[in-house]
Amino acid sequence: MNITAILTVRNEAAFLLEWVAHHLAAGVKHIVVYSNDCQDGTDAMLDRMQMMGWLTHVRNDGPYDQAGIQFTALKHATTLDVVTQADWLLPLDVDEFVNVHVGDNTLPALIAALPEATAITLTWRLFGNADVVDYRDRRVTHTFTRCAPVHMHWPWRAAMFKTLYRNDGTYSKLGVHRPRGHDKSRLDQARWFDGEGRELDQQFKVRRIFSNYGRSNYKLAQLNHYPLGAMQSFVLKSDRGRAVHSDDMLGADYWVERNFNTENDTSVNALDHASEPVRQALLADPVLGPLHKAAVDWRHERFTHLMQREPMRALFARLLMAPASRPISVRAARGLTRYAMMAQQSPSEAAE
Repeated sequence: MNITAILTVRNEAAFLLEWVAHHLAAGVKHIVVYSNDCQDGTDAMLDRMQMMGWLTHVRNDGPYDQAGIQFTALKHATTLDVVTQADWLLPLDVDEFVNVHVGDNTLPALIAALPEATAITLTWRLFGNADVVDYRDRRVTHTFTRCAPVHMHWPWRAAMFKTLYRNDGTYSKLGVHRPRGHDKSRLDQARWFDGEGRELDQQFKVRRIFSNYGRSNYKLAQLNHYPLGAMQSFVLKSDRGRAVHSDDMLGADYWVERNFNTENDTSVNALDHASEPVRQALLADPVLGPLHKAAVDWRHERFTHLMQREPMRALFARLLMAPASRPISVRAARGLTRYAMMAQQSPSEAAE
């Protein structure tokens, strides 16, 4: 089964080897990675892994479409043979780790559990910071195990998903969260399922990017999302900017909406037996090993540099002061939803 993942990165060299090893162990056959404007050796590391046959690396140096860097990469990816010839496609980010709970914990096992599926939504489970201040060269999936509860009623970002979908012509364009460019003649036959194995309705086939919240979406699979990392790493992430809107600086609002630590989930490590030998082999490479160490050093040096700038120092101080986020009650979530619906019905009044 040819499952191809598409990834876009900038200054993520310190996390690449774990991510690649995990997703190869999860059943991804090929990885296409787009890099841009890297200062930490990400591009050199990807060049080496391409030379070794682990992945395909494309430098996404611009010019960029108006929609941004990530969309430019996804648009270009649709022209690559390795993408057009894939059986299944899955766009991901480097802070997302596939976590399958059926069979041998791989994506082929998930597909086997839902053989009628055209698309399967992998809903985020948000993993918080857990009061980790200093960035250290440790595996993300081992460092951050505190996460949001299964039942989240707010915010809607806690229910966003990425889509594993069959490359059968139903959709012609890659999207960040879901495939785009649907073929209307094929849409009636398309079948979407969520991570619980429930079949989804028509709106998911054409526009939805988040699951229904307030219920479990993880029985068969989830997407572990590590958007924060250590506080020091978050400062670097803020400096880099958003993946879609690279000029937008991440702040405390982004942090609060994602820093949930009420539960403990280590289920993603079920693949350690398969992923760790691959990671160690990559680290043992005479080129990749030193590049990885240099990337770790770069992160420490970059943080020290950023702490000499007041906006970044202020952000770091806010993170140190901020408590973990608390899930809100069903009642409060319903009130917020009601206000949102009122705003949709009276846009002119909401704008005031």
